[in-house]
Amino acid sequence: MPVAIVTGSGGLIGSESVLHLVEAGYDVIGIENDMRREFFGDSASTQAVTDRLVSAHPEFHSLDLDIRDGEGVERVFARHAAEIELVVHTAAQPSHDWAASAPQVDFGVNANGTLNLLEATRLHVPDASFIFTSTNKVYGDTPNRLPLEELETRLELPRGHPYHDGIDTSMSIDTSTHSLFGVSKAAADLMVQEYGRYFDMPTVCFRAGCLTGPNHAGAMLHGFLSYLMRCTLSGDAYTVFGYGGRQVRDNIHSGDLVRAFEVFHRAPRAAAVYNIGGGRRNNCSMLEAIALCERIAGRPLEWTLSDTARTGDHRWWISDLSEFSRDYPDWEQQYDLEGILQEIHDQNADRWSAVR
Repeated sequence: MPVAIVTGSGGLIGSESVLHLVEAGYDVIGIENDMRREFFGDSASTQAVTDRLVSAHPEFHSLDLDIRDGEGVERVFARHAAEIELVVHTAAQPSHDWAASAPQVDFGVNANGTLNLLEATRLHVPDASFIFTSTNKVYGDTPNRLPLEELETRLELPRGHPYHDGIDTSMSIDTSTHSLFGVSKAAADLMVQEYGRYFDMPTVCFRAGCLTGPNHAGAMLHGFLSYLMRCTLSGDAYTVFGYGGRQVRDNIHSGDLVRAFEVFHRAPRAAAVYNIGGGRRNNCSMLEAIALCERIAGRPLEWTLSDTARTGDHRWWISDLSEFSRDYPDWEQQYDLEGILQEIHDQNADRWSAVR
């Protein structure tokens, strides 16, 4: 039976990848050490997800391993080299706010951890597809230079602007403020590309906007839609940072992203790079997301507006999906924004309301 390695297997995208790959007939080896608990506290722990996956799926094997442990990572790859066909790398320190509190941890996990995985792949399974969940933060705050118009509930690009339908990979990653998180992810992103080009390995960077879904353990510093719905249901106060709440994000469901992984693996390329997200179909401002959460939950959210924006944060981000759709026309999104929020609500309402 073919083997897939999934890092961060207890997280949102990692766990979705595990389920998808088990159903596709893989033995899945998860690399997960629950650093989300260290980053964001007990409520963000991935341990319960890992326990459920292990209990329900005998094809899934979870290893308590830190990707910064290069020797440990290589041992896993060497042990299963004959069967590994796919590496899905989702493990990360995911918050650009948290990164400033511990830059060495952030860079160690995001950059050095990725290098360890690439080198183990090169040494033992160079033909395996290497899929990396990168981020739109590699572009730094360059999107904030766009000529945005202030509308009632959102910032928006004028029609006719080259990026109106979404930002593509032609945007420079240079001469901008990235946040330390953006730098560590950019280093990993470039290394994934370099291994693809230099060693002719099938690698891809998916530069994602907001990743979301009902299994997201949203926290104050990470997991926008999940945490917003959680606060709406629990009664916890929510703080919107800057831009009058009109900053725009696109949002992609974890299931749609993992299906993008699948179609890439069916026809892999070397050193591929794509912006991926909700695109024009699934985007919203903070104000619009708050209104949707309140309508779905049937209760108001207690929130305040801070005049201070987060360092390196985007005023407006919508991904141009045309590059990926051109190369992989079989892929399309199955979830819309309201459906995503409804699913987050329905799966978590009892638990989050109990907090209130």
